[in-house]
Amino acid sequence: MNCRVVVEAAVPVFDVETEDEAIRIAISKTGEMLNPDLNYVEINMGERTSPSGEELPPAFIAADEALVALELEMTVFNVEREEHASRIARKEIGQRLENIPLEVTQIDILEDEDADDETDETDESSDTDRTETTPTPDASDDDADDEEILPEFEDLVE
Repeated sequence: MNCRVVVEAAVPVFDVETEDEAIRIAISKTGEMLNPDLNYVEINMGERTSPSGEELPPAFIAADEALVALELEMTVFNVEREEHASRIARKEIGQRLENIPLEVTQIDILEDEDADDETDETDESSDTDRTETTPTPDASDDDADDEEILPEFEDLVE
């Protein structure tokens, strides 16, 4: 099972005057800490709401210092359950973002339908153009698989 995990981070930023400046600096700072090891993590502005439900900007500024809410999204592959995906995401991101609090806000299970659709499409197109190949008695099963894959590849190139 593959999961898309969203982690909220509270990134401190110093010597800022506006919310936009704080957000830009926080995204840049977070990107520097994550790259190049975790360049597949998407960084977005977080969403904050007041207790009454009013939407607030993602940055809170006081005394030229800001605390910016960011959402970090990553896909975790081959996990047993959602809790496992959550732990992996927090560990991977948390190792690079020292002293930044993290909270998992969302976990989405990704379906493997795309992979199934691609194999169905290639099977349908290759069935009409494929010529039968029979492996020689000395050939192993791996050689037989290679012979079946090569015509598909040639068809895709053409």
